[in-house]
Amino acid sequence: MARHGGGRGWYGKVAGAALGVTVLATGASVWTAQAGTEGDPSPKATASATPGNDVKPVETTIAHASEAGARGVNITIDDGPDPRWTPQILDLLREYGVKATFCMVGTQAQAHPDLVKKVVAAGHRLCDHSVSHNTAMDKKPQSYQSQQILDAERMITEASGGVRPMYYRAPGGAFTPYSRQLAASRGMRPLGWNVDSKDFERPGANAIVATVERELHNGPTLLFHDAGGDRTQTVQALRRILPRLKEQGYAFGFPVH
Repeated sequence: MARHGGGRGWYGKVAGAALGVTVLATGASVWTAQAGTEGDPSPKATASATPGNDVKPVETTIAHASEAGARGVNITIDDGPDPRWTPQILDLLREYGVKATFCMVGTQAQAHPDLVKKVVAAGHRLCDHSVSHNTAMDKKPQSYQSQQILDAERMITEASGGVRPMYYRAPGGAFTPYSRQLAASRGMRPLGWNVDSKDFERPGANAIVATVERELHNGPTLLFHDAGGDRTQTVQALRRILPRLKEQGYAFGFPVH
Protein backbone atom coordinates (compact mmCIF):
# COMPACT_ATOMS: atom_id res chain seq x y z
CA MET A 1 0.00 0.00 0.00
CA ALA A 2 1.01 3.63 -0.28
CA ARG A 3 2.63 5.42 2.61
CA HIS A 4 -0.26 6.98 4.48
CA GLY A 5 0.13 9.02 7.61
CA GLY A 6 -2.66 7.35 9.58
CA GLY A 7 -4.72 4.23 9.98
CA ARG A 8 -1.78 2.02 10.94
CA GLY A 9 -3.13 0.47 14.15
CA TRP A 10 -4.28 -2.73 12.46
CA TYR A 11 -0.81 -3.40 11.11
CA GLY A 12 0.85 -2.54 14.38
CA LYS A 13 -1.18 -5.30 16.03
CA VAL A 14 -0.40 -7.82 13.31
CA ALA A 15 3.29 -7.08 13.33
CA GLY A 16 3.50 -6.98 17.11
CA ALA A 17 1.86 -10.35 17.44
CA ALA A 18 4.00 -11.92 14.73
CA LEU A 19 7.44 -10.41 15.16
CA GLY A 20 7.40 -7.52 17.61
CA VAL A 21 7.92 -5.17 14.70
CA THR A 22 6.59 -1.66 14.97
CA VAL A 23 5.00 -0.49 11.78
CA LEU A 24 6.16 2.98 10.90
CA ALA A 25 4.32 5.18 8.46
CA THR A 26 5.80 8.22 6.78
CA GLY A 27 4.42 10.98 4.68
CA ALA A 28 7.12 10.54 2.08
CA SER A 29 6.35 10.21 -1.57
CA VAL A 30 5.91 6.60 -2.56
CA TRP A 31 8.73 6.58 -5.06
CA THR A 32 11.38 8.59 -3.18
CA ALA A 33 12.73 5.47 -1.48
CA GLN A 34 13.62 3.80 -4.74
CA ALA A 35 17.22 3.89 -5.94
CA GLY A 36 19.05 2.63 -8.99
CA THR A 37 20.63 -0.79 -9.23
CA GLU A 38 24.04 0.00 -10.63
CA GLY A 39 26.82 -0.97 -8.25
CA ASP A 40 24.49 -2.83 -5.90
CA PRO A 41 26.00 -5.77 -4.03
CA SER A 42 24.66 -9.20 -4.84
CA PRO A 43 21.95 -10.12 -2.33
CA LYS A 44 22.78 -12.67 0.32
CA ALA A 45 19.72 -14.28 1.86
CA THR A 46 19.65 -14.43 5.65
CA ALA A 47 16.32 -16.26 5.96
CA SER A 48 15.20 -19.59 4.64
CA ALA A 49 14.02 -19.28 1.05
CA THR A 50 11.22 -21.33 -0.43
CA PRO A 51 12.46 -24.80 -1.39
CA GLY A 52 12.66 -25.72 -5.04
CA ASN A 53 15.11 -25.59 -7.90
CA ASP A 54 12.70 -24.20 -10.49
CA VAL A 55 13.15 -20.55 -9.52
CA LYS A 56 14.20 -18.36 -12.43
CA PRO A 57 15.50 -14.85 -11.76
CA VAL A 58 13.57 -11.96 -13.28
CA GLU A 59 14.30 -8.30 -13.94
CA THR A 60 15.06 -6.09 -10.95
CA THR A 61 13.36 -3.01 -12.38
CA ILE A 62 10.02 -2.07 -10.85
CA ALA A 63 7.16 -3.24 -13.05
CA HIS A 64 4.32 -0.91 -13.96
CA ALA A 65 3.31 -1.95 -17.48
CA SER A 66 0.56 -4.41 -18.31
CA GLU A 67 0.85 -7.72 -20.15
CA ALA A 68 -2.44 -6.71 -21.79
CA GLY A 69 -0.73 -3.99 -23.83
CA ALA A 70 -1.29 -0.31 -24.37
CA ARG A 71 -4.95 -0.43 -23.28
CA GLY A 72 -4.25 -2.82 -20.42
CA VAL A 73 -5.17 -2.17 -16.80
CA ASN A 74 -3.72 -4.08 -13.85
CA ILE A 75 -5.91 -4.39 -10.76
CA THR A 76 -3.75 -4.96 -7.67
CA ILE A 77 -5.19 -5.69 -4.24
CA ASP A 78 -3.00 -5.18 -1.16
CA ASP A 79 -2.63 -6.23 2.46
CA GLY A 80 -4.92 -9.25 2.73
CA PRO A 81 -6.22 -11.77 2.61
CA ASP A 82 -9.05 -10.82 4.93
CA PRO A 83 -11.97 -13.14 5.76
CA ARG A 84 -14.56 -10.40 5.35
CA TRP A 85 -13.35 -8.36 2.40
CA THR A 86 -11.33 -10.71 0.20
CA PRO A 87 -14.35 -12.92 -0.61
CA GLN A 88 -16.39 -9.86 -1.60
CA ILE A 89 -13.66 -8.62 -3.92
CA LEU A 90 -13.25 -12.09 -5.38
CA ASP A 91 -16.99 -12.17 -6.10
CA LEU A 92 -16.77 -8.81 -7.88
CA LEU A 93 -13.80 -9.85 -9.97
CA ARG A 94 -15.57 -13.04 -10.98
CA GLU A 95 -18.75 -11.14 -11.86
CA TYR A 96 -16.89 -8.87 -14.28
CA GLY A 97 -14.42 -11.46 -15.55
CA VAL A 98 -11.39 -9.64 -14.19
CA LYS A 99 -8.10 -11.17 -13.05
CA ALA A 100 -6.10 -9.34 -10.42
CA THR A 101 -2.83 -9.51 -8.51
CA PHE A 102 -3.15 -9.97 -4.74
CA CYS A 103 -0.23 -8.56 -2.75
CA MET A 104 -0.43 -10.52 0.48
CA VAL A 105 1.05 -9.84 3.90
CA GLY A 106 2.75 -12.99 5.15
CA THR A 107 0.98 -13.10 8.51
CA GLN A 108 -2.39 -12.70 6.81
CA ALA A 109 -1.68 -15.47 4.33
CA GLN A 110 -0.56 -17.75 7.12
CA ALA A 111 -3.73 -17.00 9.10
CA HIS A 112 -6.10 -17.53 6.14
CA PRO A 113 -4.70 -20.23 3.84
CA ASP A 114 -8.19 -21.08 2.58
CA LEU A 115 -8.48 -17.60 1.10
CA VAL A 116 -5.05 -17.80 -0.50
CA LYS A 117 -6.11 -21.03 -2.19
CA LYS A 118 -9.36 -19.40 -3.38
CA VAL A 119 -7.40 -16.54 -4.93
CA VAL A 120 -5.19 -19.00 -6.79
CA ALA A 121 -8.11 -21.22 -7.84
CA ALA A 122 -9.83 -18.19 -9.36
CA GLY A 123 -6.84 -17.57 -11.64
CA HIS A 124 -5.39 -14.54 -9.90
CA ARG A 125 -1.69 -13.99 -9.23
CA LEU A 126 0.11 -13.75 -5.91
CA CYS A 127 2.52 -11.06 -4.75
CA ASP A 128 4.81 -11.02 -1.71
CA HIS A 129 4.02 -7.93 0.38
CA SER A 130 6.46 -8.74 3.24
CA VAL A 131 5.78 -10.46 6.56
CA SER A 132 4.55 -7.53 8.62
CA HIS A 133 4.10 -4.53 6.31
CA ASN A 134 6.79 -2.29 7.76
CA THR A 135 6.79 0.81 5.55
CA ALA A 136 10.24 1.75 6.89
CA MET A 137 11.87 -1.36 5.42
CA ASP A 138 14.16 0.76 3.28
CA LYS A 139 15.75 2.08 6.48
CA LYS A 140 16.36 -1.40 7.88
CA PRO A 141 19.49 -3.57 7.51
CA GLN A 142 19.71 -6.09 4.70
CA SER A 143 19.24 -8.97 7.13
CA TYR A 144 15.84 -7.58 8.12
CA GLN A 145 14.80 -6.97 4.52
CA SER A 146 15.81 -10.52 3.63
CA GLN A 147 13.83 -12.03 6.49
CA GLN A 148 10.73 -10.01 5.60
CA ILE A 149 10.83 -10.94 1.91
CA LEU A 150 11.85 -14.58 2.14
CA ASP A 151 9.70 -15.51 5.11
CA ALA A 152 6.66 -13.95 3.45
CA GLU A 153 7.45 -15.85 0.26
CA ARG A 154 7.51 -19.07 2.27
CA MET A 155 4.30 -18.23 4.18
CA ILE A 156 2.38 -17.39 1.01
CA THR A 157 3.68 -20.43 -0.87
CA GLU A 158 2.76 -22.77 1.97
CA ALA A 159 -0.69 -21.17 2.38
CA SER A 160 -1.39 -21.50 -1.36
CA GLY A 161 -0.50 -25.17 -1.42
CA GLY A 162 2.69 -24.64 -3.38
CA VAL A 163 1.99 -21.72 -5.72
CA ARG A 164 4.74 -19.12 -5.40
CA PRO A 165 4.25 -15.36 -5.54
CA MET A 166 5.28 -13.88 -8.88
CA TYR A 167 5.90 -10.34 -7.64
CA TYR A 168 7.26 -8.44 -4.64
CA ARG A 169 5.71 -5.14 -3.62
CA ALA A 170 7.55 -3.30 -0.87
CA PRO A 171 5.28 -1.91 1.85
CA GLY A 172 4.68 1.75 1.10
CA GLY A 173 6.92 1.44 -1.95
CA ALA A 174 9.94 1.23 0.38
CA PHE A 175 12.14 -0.60 -2.13
CA THR A 176 15.91 -0.69 -1.92
CA PRO A 177 18.38 -1.89 -4.55
CA TYR A 178 19.06 -4.86 -2.28
CA SER A 179 15.40 -5.81 -1.79
CA ARG A 180 14.72 -5.56 -5.51
CA GLN A 181 17.67 -7.78 -6.36
CA LEU A 182 16.79 -10.31 -3.69
CA ALA A 183 13.16 -10.55 -4.80
CA ALA A 184 14.15 -10.78 -8.46
CA SER A 185 16.63 -13.56 -7.66
CA ARG A 186 13.66 -15.48 -6.25
CA GLY A 187 11.62 -14.98 -9.42
CA MET A 188 9.51 -12.17 -7.93
CA ARG A 189 9.39 -9.07 -10.09
CA PRO A 190 9.37 -5.85 -8.05
CA LEU A 191 5.90 -4.36 -8.50
CA GLY A 192 4.97 -0.72 -8.32
CA TRP A 193 1.78 1.15 -9.05
CA ASN A 194 0.71 4.12 -11.13
CA VAL A 195 -2.63 4.99 -9.55
CA ASP A 196 -3.12 5.01 -5.79
CA SER A 197 -6.89 4.95 -5.34
CA LYS A 198 -6.49 6.28 -1.78
CA ASP A 199 -9.12 3.77 -0.70
CA PHE A 200 -7.18 3.12 2.50
CA GLU A 201 -8.12 6.61 3.65
CA ARG A 202 -11.83 5.82 3.18
CA PRO A 203 -12.66 9.12 1.44
CA GLY A 204 -15.95 7.74 0.07
CA ALA A 205 -16.66 5.58 -2.96
CA ASN A 206 -17.24 8.64 -5.16
CA ALA A 207 -13.81 10.02 -4.28
CA ILE A 208 -12.13 6.66 -4.96
CA VAL A 209 -13.77 6.42 -8.38
CA ALA A 210 -12.86 10.04 -9.17
CA THR A 211 -9.22 9.47 -8.18
CA VAL A 212 -8.90 6.46 -10.47
CA GLU A 213 -10.50 8.29 -13.41
CA ARG A 214 -8.35 11.38 -12.85
CA GLU A 215 -5.06 9.51 -12.43
CA LEU A 216 -5.45 6.68 -14.95
CA HIS A 217 -3.35 8.57 -17.50
CA ASN A 218 -0.36 7.99 -15.19
CA GLY A 219 -0.23 4.31 -16.10
CA PRO A 220 -2.04 0.97 -15.93
CA THR A 221 -1.37 -0.40 -12.45
CA LEU A 222 -4.12 0.46 -9.95
CA LEU A 223 -3.79 0.05 -6.19
CA PHE A 224 -6.68 -1.05 -3.94
CA HIS A 225 -6.91 -2.85 -0.58
CA ASP A 226 -8.81 -5.81 0.82
CA ALA A 227 -7.63 -5.55 4.44
CA GLY A 228 -6.55 -3.09 7.11
CA GLY A 229 -10.01 -1.87 8.04
CA ASP A 230 -13.50 -1.38 6.65
CA ARG A 231 -13.25 -1.88 2.89
CA THR A 232 -16.92 -1.19 2.11
CA GLN A 233 -15.97 1.83 0.03
CA THR A 234 -13.42 -0.17 -1.95
CA VAL A 235 -16.04 -2.77 -2.85
CA GLN A 236 -18.52 -0.07 -3.83
CA ALA A 237 -15.93 1.75 -5.93
CA LEU A 238 -14.75 -1.39 -7.73
CA ARG A 239 -18.36 -2.22 -8.59
CA ARG A 240 -18.44 1.02 -10.57
CA ILE A 241 -14.85 1.13 -11.83
CA LEU A 242 -14.61 -2.36 -13.35
CA PRO A 243 -17.58 -2.13 -15.77
CA ARG A 244 -16.76 1.48 -16.59
CA LEU A 245 -13.22 0.63 -17.65
CA LYS A 246 -14.53 -2.22 -19.78
CA GLU A 247 -16.97 0.12 -21.47
CA GLN A 248 -14.08 2.49 -22.24
CA GLY A 249 -12.22 -0.27 -24.05
CA TYR A 250 -9.64 -1.22 -21.44
CA ALA A 251 -8.47 -4.82 -21.11
CA PHE A 252 -7.69 -6.21 -17.68
CA GLY A 253 -4.37 -7.98 -17.38
CA PHE A 254 -1.45 -8.72 -15.12
CA PRO A 255 1.67 -6.62 -14.58
CA VAL A 256 4.62 -7.56 -16.75
CA HIS A 257 6.76 -10.24 -15.18
